[in-house]
Amino acid sequence: MSPGLPIEPLEVLYESAPTGPSLPEPLQELYGGGLEFEEPRLYANFVATVDGVVAVPSLPRSNQLVAQGDDGDRFVMGLLRALADCVLIGAGTLAGSPRGTWLAERVFPPAGEAFAELRRRRERAPRPEIAILTGQGSIDPDHPVLAGRAVVLTTESGAERLDDLLPASADVVALGEGPGLDLTVAVDVLRRRGHASILSEAGPHTFGSLLAAGVADELFLTISPLLLGEAGPATRFGLVEAADLLPEGVATRLVSVRRHEQHVFLRYELLKA
Repeated sequence: MSPGLPIEPLEVLYESAPTGPSLPEPLQELYGGGLEFEEPRLYANFVATVDGVVAVPSLPRSNQLVAQGDDGDRFVMGLLRALADCVLIGAGTLAGSPRGTWLAERVFPPAGEAFAELRRRRERAPRPEIAILTGQGSIDPDHPVLAGRAVVLTTESGAERLDDLLPASADVVALGEGPGLDLTVAVDVLRRRGHASILSEAGPHTFGSLLAAGVADELFLTISPLLLGEAGPATRFGLVEAADLLPEGVATRLVSVRRHEQHVFLRYELLKA
C-alpha cells in the first residue's frame, strides 16, 4: 500500500480512452486515473457474483454477501455517489437499508474529505438528492433519508397515501395514474430538478425498466470472486430482471477494466439503438 492511502490503488487493466486529471489527487491515485462522463448521464452501479447473481431475496442485505466486503468496491461506490447530483433507489432498496444514507462518505469514510472536494470542484450541492421510486407509496415515512434532500416519485394513489406523512424536507411527485411508473417521466422530472448526473442504486427490476425505457447511459459492474448457483425460480436475481430486451437487446461498449485484489471493475457504455 502506498504511504498515505487507505487501500491499494485499483490496477488499470484496460482504458478505452484515458482521461486526464478530473479528480482530486487522492481519488485520482486510488482510482488509477480520471473519471469523467458527458452530461446529462444516468449511470447504474452493481456488484455481481461470477455467475451473475446480484441479490438473494431470501437473505436480508444479501448485497453484502455478494460484495464480499471489498474495500475497492466500497471506494468505487463512494466515488460514483460523489459524482452524482441524485441517487435513484427503489422502495425495496429503501426498506432493505433502514439506516441507509446513500452518501459517499458513509460508504468509504477514508476518502470523505476528497469526496467533498470533488463536489465543490464540480459546483454541486454538498449532498446528492435521494430519489425514491414507489408505485403505491409503500415506504417507511420515518426512514432517516427522508429528513434530508429527498424526493419520492410515485403514482397519484401513492401520493395520496403519503399525504401529510413525510417530513417537510421530502417532496412527493406523482408521475401519473399508475399502476406502474413510467421511468422516462421519472427521469424527466429529475432533470427538471437540475440533476445532470443520476446514479441508479436501485435493484435489478428497476434497472431492467431503465434499460427498457432507453434512459440508462452507463453501467459500472463489479464482479466479486463468488459463485452462488441457484435453488429454483426467483431464488436469485440477476443483473436485469422483469425486462425482456429481445430481439435486439442492449448493446454495450467496454470503457474500462480495473482490479482490486480479487474483484474486477467493469465500466460499460450502453449504446442506444
